[in-house]
Amino acid sequence: MSLATDPREAAGEAAREALGGLDGAETDLAIVFASGAHLLAPEVTVETVGEALTPGELIGCGASGIVGEGREIEDGTAISVWAADLGDGTATGFHAETQELEGAIAVLGMPELEGAGGTILLPDPVTFPLDGLLAELTSHAPGVPILGGVASAGGEEGGTVLFHGDEVHEHGAVGVRLDGVELLPLVSQGARPIGPELTITAADGQIIQELAGRNALTKLREVVDALDPVDQAVLGQGLLLGLVVEAGKPDYVQGDFLVRNLLGADPDTGAIAVGTVVRPGQVVRLHVRDAASATRDLREALGLRRAALGGAVPSGALVFTCTGRGRGMFGVPDHDASLLTDALGGAPFAGFFAAGEIGPVDGANFLHTFTTTVALFE
Repeated sequence: MSLATDPREAAGEAAREALGGLDGAETDLAIVFASGAHLLAPEVTVETVGEALTPGELIGCGASGIVGEGREIEDGTAISVWAADLGDGTATGFHAETQELEGAIAVLGMPELEGAGGTILLPDPVTFPLDGLLAELTSHAPGVPILGGVASAGGEEGGTVLFHGDEVHEHGAVGVRLDGVELLPLVSQGARPIGPELTITAADGQIIQELAGRNALTKLREVVDALDPVDQAVLGQGLLLGLVVEAGKPDYVQGDFLVRNLLGADPDTGAIAVGTVVRPGQVVRLHVRDAASATRDLREALGLRRAALGGAVPSGALVFTCTGRGRGMFGVPDHDASLLTDALGGAPFAGFFAAGEIGPVDGANFLHTFTTTVALFE
């Protein structure tokens, strides 16, 4: 990481430090996260990193805040450069864009992902149809984890900054397909469930008309009224809805839910709108943003991943944390970065504050909010 305000100086400093960590090995993959002045001169930033590392593949994006070296830089100018020698593994970078066809949208430039060890994806928030694409990719390449984050800051004229090779793009998405690389995904929710589980009994698209056979809005009001005072006190931080992804478990816990915003309600019909497509028979539960449970969930998730590695220290990690976390949620600086530093045993990690985080839940890849998603490299 570098906090120098001159883009060329900062990019060179961060890239040389990353290169030093490889002990003379070649850089197969470099990933760059940049904010502030770097977004006014992105071509200078990517050129300088490329000259210092000569990477086989390079991707990255502009961000509102940067994660690296155990710190979170939530504003100002910063750059974090992450470099990897993949050994016998390979990285295939890409820049994907959308094209409108008659009655459909085509995605061009996206590689086939079937058989990949994993994929890192950094999309533009406006020009890339992420929800629909993730569902398609999961169906075509089941079991392949896709992790990443939505670019959260743009250049001087407002366009998103995406890095691919020595080029800077404003549209679409950049990413890298990884082969022969062991990638362990982590998705840590920033919200906890409250109230009882409910089954959707009538729905259409993103509209829930009935819950447990009752008018949906009436049922939600009943649930809220029955909450204990502690849960009712945190409702002002935002009411969310968690949807079960994989049905049939005897008990659902925090990580089993896909958490989405409640978008609104119609008092005349009693219908509520949620930020994803729902279906009758799906189990849901109210969620609230909660700093204490978010801390506990991330700590426990990191512990489980280290256990899955047999206690070994991972070789590195990429981190994508929501812009709604940080100081605003936890009241202290470097919250997620500190937990990662403690849990990963000194493994180098970098990332950014994203406008949406990408990661798998029960084997299917989704766009999340208020989460921290982590790609651990074994």
